[in-house]
Amino acid sequence: MAFTVADSYDRFMGRHSQPLASVFADRSGVTAGQRALDVGCGPGALTSVLIERLGVAAVEAVDPSPPFVAAITERFPELVVQVGTAEHLPHRDGSFDVTLAQLVVHFMADPVAGLSEMARVTRPGGTVAAAVWDLTPGANGPVSAFHAAVAETDPTWVAAQARVGGAKGELAELFRSAGLDQVRESVLSADVPMASFKDWWEPFLLGVGPPGDYLAGLDEQGRSDVRERARGRLPDGAFTMRVDAWCVTATV
Repeated sequence: MAFTVADSYDRFMGRHSQPLASVFADRSGVTAGQRALDVGCGPGALTSVLIERLGVAAVEAVDPSPPFVAAITERFPELVVQVGTAEHLPHRDGSFDVTLAQLVVHFMADPVAGLSEMARVTRPGGTVAAAVWDLTPGANGPVSAFHAAVAETDPTWVAAQARVGGAKGELAELFRSAGLDQVRESVLSADVPMASFKDWWEPFLLGVGPPGDYLAGLDEQGRSDVRERARGRLPDGAFTMRVDAWCVTATV
C-alpha cells in the first residue's frame, strides 16, 4: 500500500500524527545535541518536531514515496531527505544518535529487517524507537469508530485490517527479533480536537489508506450507511478524540 497525495494524507492522518509526534519524541528521549533520522517520514509530522528540537542540520529523513519526499523538501528545503525504504536505508553505519519510525512498522514489507536497519544506522548506545496505532478492537484509535461501524455489516474486512505490531507486546517482540536490547514498551496518548462529526468524517472520503479505498468501493447508499453508523458512536458537536499508540524504545 502506498500513500501518494501528501495534502490528503495530512487531512486524513496528519491531524492525529502531528500531536502524537511530540509525545513520541519525548518518550524517545530526543534532546538537543543529537542527530536523528526519521524513517518513513511521510509529509513530515515527526520530522518537523525533530527539526524544532535539534535543528535542520541535525535531522535527516527517508520515505519510499516520492510525492512525500517532494512535499517535505518543499516544506524544509535545507533538510537532507531521500527516497528509500526502512529495509534498505541509504545511510552509513552508526550515523545517528536516535532513529525513529512513527506509524511505519505496520507497513514495512519486513518489519524485523526494517528495525535491524534502523539499529545499523544508529550509533552504539543510541536509541531506536517506533510508534504504531493501538489496533486492538475497541481501542482508542483514529479509525476505531470507522472500523466499529463497518464491522456491523462487514466484519471480514475489519478483521483483515489487523497489522503486525498493533496489539500489546507485538511491537516489542519485533524489536527483540531484530536483536535490540533494553526493549521498553509503553502507551502514548494524544488528544485531537474535532469541530464536529463532519470534521471527523470528511477526510475519510479523500481516498487515503484502507478506509478510503473501502469507501471508494461502495455506492452512495453504502457510504451513507457507514457514515450514519459511525455518527452514532461519536459525540454531537465539537469533541476531543483520544488516540493511543504502542511505543517501543530500545538501545543499540
